[in-house]
Amino acid sequence: MASIFTKIINREIPGHIVAEDEDYLAFLDINPLVLGHTLVVPKNEIDYIFDLDDNLLAGLHIFCKRVARAIKSVVECNRIGVAVIGLEVPHAHIHLVPISTMDDLNFTRPKLSPTQEELSDISVKIHSAFK
Repeated sequence: MASIFTKIINREIPGHIVAEDEDYLAFLDINPLVLGHTLVVPKNEIDYIFDLDDNLLAGLHIFCKRVARAIKSVVECNRIGVAVIGLEVPHAHIHLVPISTMDDLNFTRPKLSPTQEELSDISVKIHSAFK
């Protein structure tokens, strides 16, 4: 059965997509730690990030770098934090989270519940800044 991320990749369910190329997709987390929290995935559904072949793993990080630059250009923050947890969805993914304090990257904190309008607005801004 396809993961929820694969369903977003295949456009079977909606997602606030901020960046895409032939191998990777970046989309907003709908229950973010901070507005602008983005998930970056390889389009090839592989459960564990360290099961990705070396080229796909390296490419994922390079793609993340481009996405992080776009996020930082539109979201007020000190840096873009990076986390790989991978327990909640069986599809390799990297969290890119705008942070101003260490606590902004605390996954035990209550998540935000932004409106679809807020998600759409930040998605468009990040997508426009993606190069």
